Amino acid sequence: MRRQRAPRSVVAVAWMAVAFLALPLVGLLQRAPWTGLGRLLGDRAVLDALRVSLLVSMAAAAVVLVLGTPLAWVLARTEVYLGHLPVRRLVRTLVLLPMVLPPVVGGTALLFALGRRGLVGQWLEQWFDLTLPFTTTGAIVAATFVALPFYVVTVEGALHTMGDDHERMAATLGAGPVAVLRRVTLPRLLPAMGAGLALAWARALGEFGATITFAGNLPGRTRTLPLATFQALESDPEAALALSLVLLAVSLLVLVPTRERWLPAR
Repeated sequence: MRRQRAPRSVVAVAWMAVAFLALPLVGLLQRAPWTGLGRLLGDRAVLDALRVSLLVSMAAAAVVLVLGTPLAWVLARTEVYLGHLPVRRLVRTLVLLPMVLPPVVGGTALLFALGRRGLVGQWLEQWFDLTLPFTTTGAIVAATFVALPFYVVTVEGALHTMGDDHERMAATLGAGPVAVLRRVTLPRLLPAMGAGLALAWARALGEFGATITFAGNLPGRTRTLPLATFQALESDPEAALALSLVLLAVSLLVLVPTRERWLPAR
């Protein structure tokens, strides 16, 4: 079937949108200190921020994998596990909320929930002597909060797409629930899990608002690359540009291999 050609005015506006999105990236690349990039990225403060970012983002990705996989499974089988429609809608809203919630608001909510005087945080400190705000663990919690929906949405979509016909057939042939999960579902789900985990990790790596609100900006403990970039803008713009290039490169490395998971098939 031959596709209809778009009007020239629509194409022109579309290219204006592309230019609007590309212009900041071109400006960043044009101003980047390419000759001194190695020196800037080798600075001790930058290396500390990189270490904290990798630790926080990788730990958050691990938590996302453990929590998000069962959650995506339950959401994909809502008629079985969540029952009535209002309950299903409430759970889906809670899952999607961190994607649209301003990160600073998310950090504030975490502070009042898990802070030293928070709803749950006061008991964590009293019973387990565990304090989350302004610690590396707190930064991991903040990153997990904002990254979890990206993984859940990706895996849930894959579960809906592949359906449950193979699972039903395996169960009919006598396979138990664990065997069905291990031999049928997970092998088919692994590509989506990998893509979702990559997106969640990249989101955790780039988190700013929730981290600075809940975990602060402590060098060597909670100062991640985005926080270091923001601080460098005031004192060392070239360092800020170098850090921005690192985050841009990471985003592209995650985006390009996983694009087939969310771009429409042609």
